[in-house]
Amino acid sequence: MVDIDTDKKCFDYETYHEGENKVLKIYLESCAIPPSIEYSPECMAKVIDLILKVSGVTNVVLSQRRSYDYDFSQVEILIELARLYHKINKEERYKYSFLVTDPLHERYIRGSYAEFQRISSKLLKEDPLSAYVKLKRLERGEKVKLDNLFDPRHKASQQKYFTILQEIIHLLENTKLIKNLLPHIKDYKLGDRQIYSYIFHPLTKPDFMYTKLLSEYPVDSELLDSYTFGDNDKTEVNIFGFEDSIRNLYHISTPEMRFNEEEYELLDDAKRILSEHKPGKEEFVDPERMREVFFNISRDLITDLAAHKNLKLRDKRIEMLARTLLRFTVGFGLIEMMLTDPKIQDVNINSPNGSLPIFIVHQDFGDCYTNVYPTPQEVDSWATKLRLMSGRPLDEANPILDTEISTSTFTARVSAVTAPLDPFGLGFSFRRHRDHPWTFPLYMIPKFKMMNKVAAGLLSFLIDGNVTLLIAGTRSSGKSSLLGSVLVEIMRRYRIITIEDTLELPCDSLRKLGYNIESLKVGSALSLQKGSEVDASTGIRSTLRLGDSALFVGEVRSKEAISLYEAMRVGAAANVVAGTIHAASPYGVYDRVVNDIGVPKTSFKATDIIVIANPVRSASGLHKLKRVLRVTEVRKTWENDPLSEGAFVDLMVYNPQTDELEVTKDLMNGNSEILKRIAGNIKDFAGDWNSVWENILLRGDCKEAIVEAYTKTGNGDLLEADFVIKANDKLHIISGKIREEYGRLDSKRILFEYKEWLRKEVRKMKGE
Repeated sequence: MVDIDTDKKCFDYETYHEGENKVLKIYLESCAIPPSIEYSPECMAKVIDLILKVSGVTNVVLSQRRSYDYDFSQVEILIELARLYHKINKEERYKYSFLVTDPLHERYIRGSYAEFQRISSKLLKEDPLSAYVKLKRLERGEKVKLDNLFDPRHKASQQKYFTILQEIIHLLENTKLIKNLLPHIKDYKLGDRQIYSYIFHPLTKPDFMYTKLLSEYPVDSELLDSYTFGDNDKTEVNIFGFEDSIRNLYHISTPEMRFNEEEYELLDDAKRILSEHKPGKEEFVDPERMREVFFNISRDLITDLAAHKNLKLRDKRIEMLARTLLRFTVGFGLIEMMLTDPKIQDVNINSPNGSLPIFIVHQDFGDCYTNVYPTPQEVDSWATKLRLMSGRPLDEANPILDTEISTSTFTARVSAVTAPLDPFGLGFSFRRHRDHPWTFPLYMIPKFKMMNKVAAGLLSFLIDGNVTLLIAGTRSSGKSSLLGSVLVEIMRRYRIITIEDTLELPCDSLRKLGYNIESLKVGSALSLQKGSEVDASTGIRSTLRLGDSALFVGEVRSKEAISLYEAMRVGAAANVVAGTIHAASPYGVYDRVVNDIGVPKTSFKATDIIVIANPVRSASGLHKLKRVLRVTEVRKTWENDPLSEGAFVDLMVYNPQTDELEVTKDLMNGNSEILKRIAGNIKDFAGDWNSVWENILLRGDCKEAIVEAYTKTGNGDLLEADFVIKANDKLHIISGKIREEYGRLDSKRILFEYKEWLRKEVRKMKGE
């Protein structure tokens, strides 16, 4: 934060470097004019004067309680105008003595030149568009004079003056400023400065903030969507599209941008006081507790400062100010507000810092750029906080950091990189986790359509059959989310152990819903120094001593795969063992596990099922749709090459023409060793493929019934884990009851009773 210096005079300035940018900061605290190039002629003129005085400027910052930052694309326009101003007012050929070659001609141009001089020496840098319009009018008047002169000497002088006018007008017309403003000049009136807002639109930030925010809406854009989020601090989001660009703008307007000047002063003072205490490593051990303490301190501090200034603020307003102060001291500033948006999936910050906007991946609009520009000071503070929170290094020896952040409004996985891996600064990727676990019914609705009812039924059957399962895909394919939905399908009576280097699985949510979960955290495979953290291989081996449990591994990256396959071979017969891995096909999984990581071929046979999840692109290439592309079983009767020896048998395969995951002939005909193995351990299914298939379809029909109930009622709670777990429990209870009453699993009766129960539950939720 830059403290306000009350000794600064109007238009005092300083220069400093921010990354590769040279910033000209102009102080306007004691000025009575608005800090705006676009709306203040005095401000525009003074900025041009200083640009001529200071060379190499790339950014101009006007400081008056808030900072108004004009980036290089805007400063470049001012530099061009400043050079033209300097040329006209310094070169001899534009001076009066050069133009008047005959004293007798002086009376013809004296009055006109006085107007020309006023325009070129003053108006040109205060209001260049007005200067251009007046020069055009002057040109027309001088052309009439020229046409009516017959004395050759006078005509020669007038021609020289007229030529100079034309030359200057031509130079002005070729500046970026006038070129960009001419299309908007139709309804322009002299002196109207609103037109300059088409060109100049600064990033703004109060003094207590580091991050800069472009508050104005873009011109020549189409509003695609508008919504608000946040229970306490309402934040407005507008999504803009452009006719000539495939990029969309995510424009966020946060509560702190709507505070009044008195509230800004309160926050500035409060931040200066709080900045005297910098949280230490021990406080970041429990971030949730630290935030609670700092919120209480912030609230009390703002209350005291408001009383001292005789400001009357309601309790809700004080709490809003306290939450804002919390975000911009121990929190992550504006990025916290973006991650609170439930429609955001990823937030990316690239280097060089300060000159690039934040980029996001939006649930409905895909990749977007934003109106938020983090400064180098801001990203440096993030890096420091992430080091303290994770206990992991981020430096030249360890240029990669993987961790997670959690607040009351969101949780996210964070990856950070620095030099020498990123030679231009710091880079961050925030992967926002959904507020609640994903579920199979949620994946089935048309909005997501990641799987259909048959796939949901098949996976449900396989999970109940205690298979070993790997979910494979590329980055951002939804692997971890899909693995989380598999957790929801496990009955709550069983114990589950999860192992992750960065906590992504929805363990906290499921624990609150009654699951018996032990969550283990191990050292990152990407970190060069492990410190006190246990490595992933040791973590996986330790689970074998923790009793009978299903095992979920967040991501298989390196040598821990050997330990994972040891766990698979030991636990496959009795428990689900599942994990995610980067690969695009079943053979890609084999190639990565065996050839890259070094798991023995015979150990790979412990894999039962591989699920491939990858994004597919729309025909236009503008949208990515997450889909399950294949469900493949791995057979055990092969020796050297599973691909050539037919070990990979597809049970379901995605058809891009129908946009559906379709059943293969092998599955339809019961040609599945894994399903037969599961069936062989269950009396009702042993040797009876039709019963197995009926049960798979029954499970899918039950999932579809939930989706249909959601479609009819619009009640999204039906798709969430709380209700889906309850529905899964009920299906097992009804199945057991029918089995006991009729001596077999009658799918029709089970489905009928399940739908009756569902109908009653829906009515109960509606309050009927």
